[in-house]
Amino acid sequence: MTDRLAWITQEIDALKEAGLYNRIRTISSPQGAWLTVDGKRVLNFCSNNYLGMANHPGLVARAREALEKYGCGPAAVRTIAGTLDLHLELEQRLAAFKGVEAAITFQSGFTANLAAISALVGKEDVIFSDELNHASIIDGCRLSGARIVRYAHCDLADLEARIRENEGTYRRALAITDGVFSMDGDIAPLDRIYDITSAYGVMLMVDDAHGEGVLGHGGRGIVDHFHLHGKVDVEVGTFSKAFGVVGGAVAGSAPVVEWLRQRGRPFLFSSAVTAADTAACLAAIDLLEESTRLVDQLWANAEYFKKEMKSLGFDTGVSVTPITPIMLGEAPLAQQFSRELFEEGVFAMAIGFPTVPRGKARIRVMISAAHSHDDLDRGLEVFARVGRKLGVIA
Repeated sequence: MTDRLAWITQEIDALKEAGLYNRIRTISSPQGAWLTVDGKRVLNFCSNNYLGMANHPGLVARAREALEKYGCGPAAVRTIAGTLDLHLELEQRLAAFKGVEAAITFQSGFTANLAAISALVGKEDVIFSDELNHASIIDGCRLSGARIVRYAHCDLADLEARIRENEGTYRRALAITDGVFSMDGDIAPLDRIYDITSAYGVMLMVDDAHGEGVLGHGGRGIVDHFHLHGKVDVEVGTFSKAFGVVGGAVAGSAPVVEWLRQRGRPFLFSSAVTAADTAACLAAIDLLEESTRLVDQLWANAEYFKKEMKSLGFDTGVSVTPITPIMLGEAPLAQQFSRELFEEGVFAMAIGFPTVPRGKARIRVMISAAHSHDDLDRGLEVFARVGRKLGVIA
């Protein structure tokens, strides 16, 4: 009998041979500057825990209180019996924090993108999407059924050209860009993108997953960074990175949010976020509103680490944010570099195709406000040693 699934084993073997197989490590400690990974204590340069809040005692305490009051699971979708007073409080607080009319929360940033895109455009419409947008945007565009027109990465002239050549061929148009691009750490020129889209009557959406808690005053995000309040139609964000919890959100005008309550499929058909997670998100907003200390520390750490890595001779690409890619080229070298780092006590995973294009494999270092100066110096020392051993730097 023919094995109908034999092709899967063959494909996995091919991934291993090409150096593209993803070996997933196991963590057995809270998130922080240091982790216990596969039973070994290592310096953490992997997590998206930008502000070090994932294990903050204030967040843990609020989550515990909510667990005691509301129990474990939501047991329903938001539209039936799953909307808690905590959900509404979080949405109101987030809207105030972001300076928008309204906000709606979802189970993740991924589902927030799926919900927003498919509710705003359909088969008669067109989407103008940056070629390096996140996978959740790509999938949301495909699910919407709209025609997808990619424009060159952060290329304003190409965006305008694509809009102009498609004028008159659609009912509605939506332009979508990441705010901070997660693999390269560069920032979309959102102010200029707004100028173009508004001139042609195109709706504008930004995924600010890596900008919230990082850019703008006190981490209010890319719209605040560019002073575009009230101009960007849809802001998508996540609570799983700088906020240190889990969940996603869409912020914008009241009509957009109300429409997503009626037609956002993950909101309609997937269970609500737990009370404990929701309460922890509220605690995170409290911390961000109280002080800019954590955001300031994040940037100080990032600027120091990036400067020192460049002085060692490493290529950190085009990043202008705390995301620090160490460009290595080929996936096998990146994987070997990651293994060598781990042996030296530094946890920094290799990233290769299909997450990034072939030939652009890298180690992506995620700096956090939780790192001490000694932590950063320890990481620099290990990177220098491994880099020289593998011939990446002199």
